[in-house]
Amino acid sequence: MRKKKIRGHKRRWEDIENWRLNNLDFDVADYLLNQSDRFYSKIWVHPWSGLSFTNSEPPEPNGKTKQKMLNGLVDIYEDWKNKLDELGKPYYLKVWLFEPRFSKSQVVCATGENIDFYKNTFFKPEKTIKLNTDNYGHLKSRLENFTWDYRFDEDHYDNTQIGVPEDYASRQDYEDSKRWFEKLLKTPYRIHKFKEPIGDMTESYSFKRGEMWLGEMK
Repeated sequence: MRKKKIRGHKRRWEDIENWRLNNLDFDVADYLLNQSDRFYSKIWVHPWSGLSFTNSEPPEPNGKTKQKMLNGLVDIYEDWKNKLDELGKPYYLKVWLFEPRFSKSQVVCATGENIDFYKNTFFKPEKTIKLNTDNYGHLKSRLENFTWDYRFDEDHYDNTQIGVPEDYASRQDYEDSKRWFEKLLKTPYRIHKFKEPIGDMTESYSFKRGEMWLGEMK
């Protein structure tokens, strides 16, 4: 998939600010009490959010745009933490920071029975990597107010990924997907075999795409 250029950076910065303010205005504590035990805020800014209907994808945010996004995530985390502290009950609240797929980064929270929901979401390797806060310019000091727990950023597939020819518009589409998956399986991955089959699924394959850190204030 080819990369497409990003134009109109000032407009993106306005969108980032609107996304930040909308989340600061959101009463996350009331939502967790009355709507659902889980909530999150992704970086919902075009063109890094939503689906792409072209054979291209935007390059990951960098420079001032990336710093504005990360500043927004930290602001949202701190605001939500203040609101959740007022609940007087346990909660899960972390910044999920991805690299190099930074646009996947988000703030995630949960209460009640869902506090442990995200416990095994990401694979934790034996060898850890420390987040280099020097890479984030003037946000270095803010990030150092957090503890950062290292994980893998992975894409996951299973043995039913391709399906059968009847699932496709044409036999050619099926064969193309089959060749793509066979090629993918020649690259490094982790394999997980299920204790019990889930339908036709018996195992999954995890392909590392980068690093990610779970951050919470010290």
